[in-house]
Amino acid sequence: MSAEDSSRALNEIRRRDRAQNDTWIRAFLHSGAWGALATVSEGQPFINTNLYVYDESAHAIYLHGARVGRTHSNVEQGGPVCFNVSEMGRILPNEIALEFSLEYAGVTVFGRAIVVEDVDEKARALQLLLDKYAPHLEPDRHYRPASQDELDRTAVFRIDIDSWSGKANVKAVDFPGAFSFYEHRPPSPFTPGAIDRPAL
Repeated sequence: MSAEDSSRALNEIRRRDRAQNDTWIRAFLHSGAWGALATVSEGQPFINTNLYVYDESAHAIYLHGARVGRTHSNVEQGGPVCFNVSEMGRILPNEIALEFSLEYAGVTVFGRAIVVEDVDEKARALQLLLDKYAPHLEPDRHYRPASQDELDRTAVFRIDIDSWSGKANVKAVDFPGAFSFYEHRPPSPFTPGAIDRPAL
């Protein structure tokens, strides 16, 4: 790390022309589909991608997972974490190879994560997740809320936000030659809803 980097705030953005304000960051965190949590154990970084919900009233992010495993043990050890939510737009070609660019938007959060043990907080966090990902479904009408046994075997992680940054690069609709990454790619082996089943 250079001396210049070490003197900069964690959330300082180099391209200030692409920096976004707190209002934009909050809206982006509310709308994001999934995020990536970075933890560290004995100097080794680990990434966990997960569904999440931003709780604006608590200025915190909640995720859930298993009560055993790498993420759980790393969070239990304490230490700082980093969380990222991002989206990719169009590829932006140029006559010069090094001038190719990309539309994107993203938020990076710095803070500390804990394993939530309070039963009421866990239940509230899990309901916030359900409300985000299935807003058209209602508890006690479309599904049974989590039982105490289910709460006991589910881990809920809370990221207490210390700082954040948001940035975006968006161009005009008629940007010359802009195209989707997926237009020129082979199909992904992941096809939602298409589960291979053994022949009967």
